[in-house]
Amino acid sequence: MRIVLAGLATSHPYTDARTLARHAELVVWEPDAERLRRFTDEHPSAKVAQSLAGALGHDPDGVVLTVPNPEVPAALARVLETGAACFVNKPGAATRAQLDALDRLPVHDRVMSTSVLRFAPAFAGVRAAPDDLLAVRATVRHDVGLWATGYNPWQDAPAEGGGTLVTMGVHGVELLVALLGPDVRLAGAARSTRHYGPLRSEDTGVMALRWGGGVLGTVEVLGVSERESYTVTLHRRESTETFSIEGGDDPIRGLGYEGTIDAFLAMVGGAPSPVPWEQTRAVLDVLVSARERA
Repeated sequence: MRIVLAGLATSHPYTDARTLARHAELVVWEPDAERLRRFTDEHPSAKVAQSLAGALGHDPDGVVLTVPNPEVPAALARVLETGAACFVNKPGAATRAQLDALDRLPVHDRVMSTSVLRFAPAFAGVRAAPDDLLAVRATVRHDVGLWATGYNPWQDAPAEGGGTLVTMGVHGVELLVALLGPDVRLAGAARSTRHYGPLRSEDTGVMALRWGGGVLGTVEVLGVSERESYTVTLHRRESTETFSIEGGDDPIRGLGYEGTIDAFLAMVGGAPSPVPWEQTRAVLDVLVSARERA
């Protein structure tokens, strides 16, 4: 089996590769020399391609695509031409123009883009009957202080990577859409900078969501945090239930990276994506709308 790591723009493909290396021959392409060196130091047997076209020329069985958001539509178009299964690391779009460009692509049923938290063991088995719910809440705690130092500036730029509201908010919106489905719209959004003054976006945000059946949802994005954690709260008439997701002793498993790659490898084997593109499109529309509103 041959898997192409097309781009190393965030930390995620490095984590993905640790699982994939147990199952497949790796091919990697990344234009930034330092990021590429970091990868090949850990995976010296990986084949290095000089371009995206060169990487895809290795006849991959699957592709993990991780490029800056403005580059996703064009890169995904090239990947789709191969017919290979593809996992697009989150988020697939951060602006309306990027989302419109994705909408013009012939995305097939072996393309998946999702927050890894959907596959976290602490959440994967959670089910909720909408008729029993009054409201839901997702709280995202993921520190963004590294961006304040100038690291990956495109992620912090609202018009490129969407900033904290999009890049971290995707985790909360993803979890709630996984529970309640894609019939959702943004009802409101707000943002603030409470601690990291140099940021171009924000370090704190909130989104209000409404599903077609009337359930209301809230996503809290806390980019100032001592530790990474995520919670989902279900409010019913007579009870409140909370599920917590943390890395624990094995973050690759605990945060859902391993489960995500297991799902991707099943797609490589011919299975459809377990995350319908309709859900991914709904998540991205909420995030883009929040960026526009805030």
